Amino acid sequence: LLRDALAARFPQRLRDAHWGVGHYSSTPGAHVAIMLSAFFGVLVPACGVFSYRAALYTARSWARWMLKWVELSCGIRCEVRGWENVPAGPAVIMAKHQSAWETLFIEATFPYQCWIIKRELLWLPFVGWGLAAARSIAIDRKSGMSAREQIVEQGTRRIKQGLWVTIFPEGTRVAVGKRGRYGIGGATLATRTGTPIMPVAHNAGEFWGRYAFRKHAGTVRVVIGPVIPTQGRDPIEVTRQVEDWIEGQMRRLNPERYAGA
Repeated sequence: LLRDALAARFPQRLRDAHWGVGHYSSTPGAHVAIMLSAFFGVLVPACGVFSYRAALYTARSWARWMLKWVELSCGIRCEVRGWENVPAGPAVIMAKHQSAWETLFIEATFPYQCWIIKRELLWLPFVGWGLAAARSIAIDRKSGMSAREQIVEQGTRRIKQGLWVTIFPEGTRVAVGKRGRYGIGGATLATRTGTPIMPVAHNAGEFWGRYAFRKHAGTVRVVIGPVIPTQGRDPIEVTRQVEDWIEGQMRRLNPERYAGA
């Protein structure tokens, strides 16, 4: 009923419009999203004063509210294959990065996790405060070996605390039909700690472009891959296996887009 009411109230051009934090829009959808993010941007750090798990719980709640609002206001839904591949214990999630949608999906869906992020994200109002309270690992991507050691040092502590670790191995959002250079930071952490990697592929960029103003209604297809063992393996070899699996799934999800990739 709520969805029908929103559909009647907001014309399609508004439901397709961008509402994301960090951009300005006059649409009602944008206002709701900004208010939600501002509210949780204050609440997550406040909860972190009491415990980091309280901050993680609140951050997950924010992501779930935002995902629901995306569905209601923009008409973006999802279907997921591979639930049986989600392990019981901590894993390193390595996912394709095309938009902000998968960030919300991963945060809302999988067990408590910390993120490996570029340091600049901590400077964002509200969102950056929440990332800091949720114990994200903020790195300077230009520092090379130093960044990888930081990932391993802090990531090891997070895994020992029972947290999952999430990283986008391409480092930034990549346009549909393209592939970025896969970094070895996530695989280095996984191999040194013996933590399995859970790869994730999706086609969210078809409906939510990486820097697009407008959104398009549709169903995002998500594929969760079988876990990749890492104990005693070379991180370069593991990274290559992750890349082959993710990019192979991208060609299956959108063969017309990845014909030359």
